[in-house]
Amino acid sequence: MPQTIPRSPAGRRAVSASRIPCLHAGCHRWFKTASRLNHHKSSFHSYSFHKSGLPAHLQSTSPHEGVVRDYHEELTGQKCDSNGQPIHPSSPPPPIFEKPPDDWGSYGSQLGFETAEFIFQEAEMSASKIDKLLYLWGCSNGSRPPFSDHNELYETIDATKLGDIRWDTFKLRYNGERPTDNVPPWMDEEYEYWYRDPSTVVENMLSNTEFDGEIDYAPYRDFTAGDKKRRYENFMSGDWAWLQADEIARDPSTHGATFVPIILGSDKMTVSVATGQNDYWPVYLSIGNIHNNVRRTHCNGVELLSFLAIPKAAKKYTDDPTFRRFKKQLFHTAMSRILSSLKAGMTVPQVMKCPDGHFRRAVFGIGPYIADYPEQVLISGIVQNWCGRCIVLPDNLDAGGPPRTAELMRALIEELQAGAAWDEWGIDVNVVPFTEDFPRADICQLLAPDILHQLVKGSFKDHLVEWVGKYLELEYGKAGAKERMMDIDRRIAAAPPFPGLQRFPDGRGFSQWTGDDSKALMKGHVPQDIVRTLRAFLEFCYIVRQNVITDDTLKDLRNALERFHHYREVFRDVGVRTEGFSLPRQHSLVHYEALIRLFGAPNGLCTSITESKHITAVKKPWRRSSKYKALGQILRTNQRLSQLAAARTDFEAHGMLPISRPRENILKDEHAGIIDERPALAHSDVKLARCHARGRARSVPALAIELGIPALSMLIAQFLYEQLNCESTPLPAGASHLPVFTGPLKVFHSATATFVSPSDLSGIGGMRRETIRAIPVWHQGPARYDTIFMSTDDTFNGMLSMEIARVLCFFHLSTQMVALTLAHLFIGMWMVRPSFMGNGSKNLSVIHLDSIVRSAHLLPIFGREQVPRAVNFHNSLDIYRGFYVNCFADYHAFELAS
Repeated sequence: MPQTIPRSPAGRRAVSASRIPCLHAGCHRWFKTASRLNHHKSSFHSYSFHKSGLPAHLQSTSPHEGVVRDYHEELTGQKCDSNGQPIHPSSPPPPIFEKPPDDWGSYGSQLGFETAEFIFQEAEMSASKIDKLLYLWGCSNGSRPPFSDHNELYETIDATKLGDIRWDTFKLRYNGERPTDNVPPWMDEEYEYWYRDPSTVVENMLSNTEFDGEIDYAPYRDFTAGDKKRRYENFMSGDWAWLQADEIARDPSTHGATFVPIILGSDKMTVSVATGQNDYWPVYLSIGNIHNNVRRTHCNGVELLSFLAIPKAAKKYTDDPTFRRFKKQLFHTAMSRILSSLKAGMTVPQVMKCPDGHFRRAVFGIGPYIADYPEQVLISGIVQNWCGRCIVLPDNLDAGGPPRTAELMRALIEELQAGAAWDEWGIDVNVVPFTEDFPRADICQLLAPDILHQLVKGSFKDHLVEWVGKYLELEYGKAGAKERMMDIDRRIAAAPPFPGLQRFPDGRGFSQWTGDDSKALMKGHVPQDIVRTLRAFLEFCYIVRQNVITDDTLKDLRNALERFHHYREVFRDVGVRTEGFSLPRQHSLVHYEALIRLFGAPNGLCTSITESKHITAVKKPWRRSSKYKALGQILRTNQRLSQLAAARTDFEAHGMLPISRPRENILKDEHAGIIDERPALAHSDVKLARCHARGRARSVPALAIELGIPALSMLIAQFLYEQLNCESTPLPAGASHLPVFTGPLKVFHSATATFVSPSDLSGIGGMRRETIRAIPVWHQGPARYDTIFMSTDDTFNGMLSMEIARVLCFFHLSTQMVALTLAHLFIGMWMVRPSFMGNGSKNLSVIHLDSIVRSAHLLPIFGREQVPRAVNFHNSLDIYRGFYVNCFADYHAFELAS
């Protein structure tokens, strides 16, 4: 028998390891299924280019299969020198300014820089703790620490010239008509605004070498190679960037330039109520050229631009029309002033350095504005409850209407009285949007889709979840509704654990349904059409969250929206929504298809990006502050973080520091994380834990006794035989003909699956990692044996290519150098049940670790009976005999299993 088991022989089909090669030139990757090979081709070998009519620097020298890409023919992102003169496309970038390898600037040494980075950025230490650490450092071995105290540390960072964009300020005040007496205090107040020069922010962002390979220099359109269907992904793949380039290209002097869309976002926030009402209104800036996954994971792709003033007045003035009008005008005046330095670059190209080291001429343009609905009302100058994108009456939003445009709004303001414009068209004539001060900017078109507030928080939690509660009260009374809500809570609490899915042991008023299949939670409590309504809505949410959207995906999106509109009528029929569904957030769903065509996949333009940026830009700096006049301290902290990040990028570019190690940021639980590295794998890669389990069996007979599975030796023998023989060779009749493994083994309590999942919260390369458990004692409690998707049939895609199994043990055959999994097989597809033999024993199999795709989440089929109190998430997989495969566990599971 060979000394080692090959990773990819022709093994048994149901438990195949990676065995399908990618035939693309230079690619040496293997795959478990044909669907994953197709995913790899789409992700990494997806672009072939039309050569005719394109400049040489946009032509591909090695056409690939999969997708045909057309670039804009005038705004091509042509390379130039520092004076803006075109250079040959194959010219190398100008050399990086050389400096001695020991030139660490103000930090003095590598130790000094990494110490400053660790203390200030990673550990986020307070001044007193910094002083204590440096004191202990000096006392430990008598050596002098890099800094004497926190003041020297701060001065060192402040001396860093890279990334040092200073904060400027200006003040605005009311200058309108004033009453003759009893002047409201807010009219005399000065409102202070802090901001950084946006052109410098953009310049720094464009020159960031971390974005090389994650940026587009020209608008483009992708089509599938066979049927020529559109493919929308990153921002520059949408029609808006292309149409803007058409307008810019009317000026021949812009030909060859790079179009740089300026993406803005703002969101009021409160950092603490307990210590006083500490409200802030940050504005963030990004550019449309960087890819969506970079913007979602920030990676310096979203920068803090300014803090807006929040005008406040005594309660008796809050509803004063003059004060309310002043607040709106104040916002637009401030935004126009903050962005004014960009205006010149919107018509005259500016020479800027790019991540690849080359110079290009950049033309700016105001791009989408990321905001929730209340801020969209403010930004667009419309009336509350109207739509900012179309002309439709607020009491009949379902009817839809023609598009709203800035040109139309200007014409109506000129022709109509203020009252008529307000009542009949939803226009506030007293508001002039800040976009009116910039060329080619139509604020009605620039309202970005907002998955978080329009769909998840708005339509789902604020509408659908609340309506279900009202239905239960109408149908069963308050006492009956409470009883059924408690049962739904118990169903949630009984759901098995899953990486990244937040757990509520006692339920949570079913407010986290977004991660669960609603039919499993509510069947028997609500009419079927309510379940269908929620199902259609969740499908809509998960489709728009996908990283790549095609014409076929848009067809599925329309289908989900039609089903949602059809089935939600049940809430009108049962008396919950007798007034209908004229709700701005639900109305926004009808615009998503058009927004996808304009701006690409919506997951790159969502308030979840700005809300998560709040954590690093506002909340953490505020916690580090003295809480007294904290804004100045917040500004200084952000500036120092920018300086440290810029210094690291510079040191890495000069080879003085190794490229940053992949950082794993823990998400909702300890078993799921994002990986900040570019993918070196095709679809998924599963590896055993670094350390084997102590005190577990070290031989096959001992493991068989430990697990209570006498047939374990036979199962391993069958696996070895099938891996060493072609899959068409039948198993021999007698056990004596099977290879016997007698060597040592090691048992592991977990394995990690790393996979490309750009639709979920993931790292810069779209990668995500999760832990799969098979452990007899988990957190000093009951056992945890997770369920998995297992590759079974290479000839199909999606669920047709996989089966569900439950992992009972991970182990490694030491002499054979092969990692294996003992699994209890399930049968079925989207509804599954554990498989048992004729004698009632579990249908077990030993499978190659490579046949695991990732974790699967199963929800018990509860039926109409109430969940017994003894059932919990530890034992539900053992108690129930039927399960739904939860395709809504996360976006990757939805794409994988739908």
